[in-house]
Amino acid sequence: MTFWSDPVNFIAAWLRGILAGWGMGAALANILLALSGIIVLVVFALVLDIFLVWVERKVVARFQDRLGPNRIGPFGIFQPFADIIKLIIKEDITPEGADKVVYNIAPVLAATAVILLWAILPLASTIYGVDLNVALLYLVATGALGALAIIMGGWASNNKYALLGAFRMVAIMVSYEVPMVVALLIPAVITGTMSVKGITEFQSGVWIVILSPLAAVIFIISAIAELGRAPFDLNEAESEIVAGFNIEYTGMKFGWFYASELLHSFTFGGFIAVLFFGGYNFFGLEKYPLLGVVIFLAKALFFYWVIMWVKYSMPRIRIDHMLAFSWKFLTPLSLALLIITAVVDKFLAPTNFYMLGMFLTNVVIAWLTIEILRAYGKRQRKAEETPVQPVAEAAHH
Repeated sequence: MTFWSDPVNFIAAWLRGILAGWGMGAALANILLALSGIIVLVVFALVLDIFLVWVERKVVARFQDRLGPNRIGPFGIFQPFADIIKLIIKEDITPEGADKVVYNIAPVLAATAVILLWAILPLASTIYGVDLNVALLYLVATGALGALAIIMGGWASNNKYALLGAFRMVAIMVSYEVPMVVALLIPAVITGTMSVKGITEFQSGVWIVILSPLAAVIFIISAIAELGRAPFDLNEAESEIVAGFNIEYTGMKFGWFYASELLHSFTFGGFIAVLFFGGYNFFGLEKYPLLGVVIFLAKALFFYWVIMWVKYSMPRIRIDHMLAFSWKFLTPLSLALLIITAVVDKFLAPTNFYMLGMFLTNVVIAWLTIEILRAYGKRQRKAEETPVQPVAEAAHH
């Protein structure tokens, strides 16, 4: 074992030797090393979050033909630190009549929910927190904690606008978790495992996005809705409910909500990469773990950029349209895709036509979906273009 082939275990063995030299028992040394690993992962996620604040502001500035942060440090790179200082020294206000315990726990829970997701993210073949055999269930359960934090914040704020934003989050969460969970089952069916690391290792040969591109699209759309980002950001629609669920939060409490949203988006970008786009796999370079980390972070950052691109390019969806899009389109499509994928996987898995068969199945489903939507659109246009009978004439007939 060398540092380049397995850096985590190499460093762990080195530290274990030092602790043994100090007379520390093996059990206590292992606990200390595990805690150290957790601290390193959390610190890495939080430092990355600070970087994401700068990235988000620079990207949206470019989309809107502005410069963005450009004063503090080269290219404004140190602007997030000035923002942190500003948030820390701002007055901490708790609304009168608020449920103080729940109100103060909500922003902490929002950040915790995101950091917990990093426990199952495989950064490289030998660099990961834990390899759970039910990691997809853990992803859904832990991701829901972020939505719970928003609901807690809106309910505890004693503000009608905040409560309305929380109620909207419930609608989004209940609606879009269904197609997201169904889309998550498709990689599990194809690979035969619910382990995120196992799914990533399967893609050393072929990425799942090639076998089921529709599942990737459904998951990305559902993830954006679960994140509460535009065009699904009805929980904080500024033009309707003056910032929504976080309207009563000030200082670092608001900062934790904002930072959690950015890190949550990047984390889901990472899950998109590992579930459908090979994760740390890239033309054999994954055999070097440190290169694998760079590859994973590059893919996650790309999909984070895609999420930003959607947010800053599309208008907000009306709530009835948003719910109809999930229940009447995404959910039936995802269920049909899951059933057909399971059948095709069962019959074609032993053959050499597996990859081609899975891809063509998705093409056919996409074509049928487009045709059904086109026919529905024609009926709608025809109904709207039909002249309305005058009331007197209708009564006469």
